[in-house]
Amino acid sequence: MRHLILLTSLSLCLASCYNPERECKDFKTGKFEFETYLDGDLVKTTFIRNDSIEIEIYENKKDTASIRWINDCEYVLKSLNPKNMAEEKPIHMKILSTSKNSYTFEYSIVGKDKKQKGRVTKVN
Repeated sequence: MRHLILLTSLSLCLASCYNPERECKDFKTGKFEFETYLDGDLVKTTFIRNDSIEIEIYENKKDTASIRWINDCEYVLKSLNPKNMAEEKPIHMKILSTSKNSYTFEYSIVGKDKKQKGRVTKVN
């Protein structure tokens, strides 16, 4: 019984004591890069963000989205010039952890349960 109490206490401590670093304010503005595999090819997207607008540059094409901050670590992106119905749907972004010049995030279409993760690097 004593071992069970000790293990339970240790588990609770580890779960509550581990909080990843989240200095989200450091990533509200700036120039960023995101790399991912798309159809087997590594592609890079660059985006520039101020407090209320994000301009994405992908394959020399620009797209602009409004940003509505929910809190320091979560925001909603909404395309200002959607080209199809899929682009009309807002995207919920949540910063999960930060380091000196990058952050890990998850995102999903607002109202959908399917979440995906990524990592962004701040370049200036």
